[in-house]
Amino acid sequence: MTRGAGTAVRVVLLVVLLLPAALIVTGSLRRLGLPAPSGLELLPADPSLSSYRDLAQRVPVGLLLRNSLVVTGIAVPLTLLVASWAGFALTQLGERQRRFALGAAITLLLVPLPMLWVARFVLYLRLGLLDTLVPLIAPALAATTPFTVLLAYRAFRRIPATQWEAARLEGASAWQTWRRIGLPQVKATTTAIAAIAFVFHWGNYLDALLYAQYEDVRTLPVGLAELIELDASDQPVVFAAAVLLALPALLGLLVVQRTLLSTTDRAAADMD
Repeated sequence: MTRGAGTAVRVVLLVVLLLPAALIVTGSLRRLGLPAPSGLELLPADPSLSSYRDLAQRVPVGLLLRNSLVVTGIAVPLTLLVASWAGFALTQLGERQRRFALGAAITLLLVPLPMLWVARFVLYLRLGLLDTLVPLIAPALAATTPFTVLLAYRAFRRIPATQWEAARLEGASAWQTWRRIGLPQVKATTTAIAAIAFVFHWGNYLDALLYAQYEDVRTLPVGLAELIELDASDQPVVFAAAVLLALPALLGLLVVQRTLLSTTDRAAADMD
């Protein structure tokens, strides 16, 4: 792919992603009580922040935000740790064992999530963990998704085997080899894994709905979903909730975009 074509693709993706986000933001600035616009409204004639004040009165935003931050604050680092450990361990296995482990990871990736809901519900029930934040953090103990393990494996696999062998000859333990040799060379991939984990756990609606229904442990996706039944004249409140839910993910994407784009460019160069 040429540089010009790559730039064009990025511009198109940027427009496709940002235009709906911009419409949600402008929709949240409409005054309450007004009928829905008949067409596409890029900017309200009389913008107002009243929808955000009304949102804070309808749902306990502070509590929901705190619970979501606790979940992501624990789950994202835990996902990074488990995924990078698993990816590194795969590179150290023999060829036969590595093929088996990779096949198992790919098989788990293909398992539909609904097949796990009942088993997880029973497990959390017997452990007394229902209606706590633990079930929402628990997927991080398995790297959130097998995809993050495969990403980490691919990154560690690119490191020359001679570096692993040199570390062994120097007497480095597996922990020291992972931390001092491997981890510094896969920062771009760990950034991507962190972004994937954050998006998953921040917007994890189904697990929160199934395992954490108690009011004190509700997270933003579940708490804000209650607003979907509002009348059309109150739709700015729904848009304000969508902004609140999407803003952290968008800000996080802006922070790590350079790292992610550099990873994409290197992968494209390798393919060429």
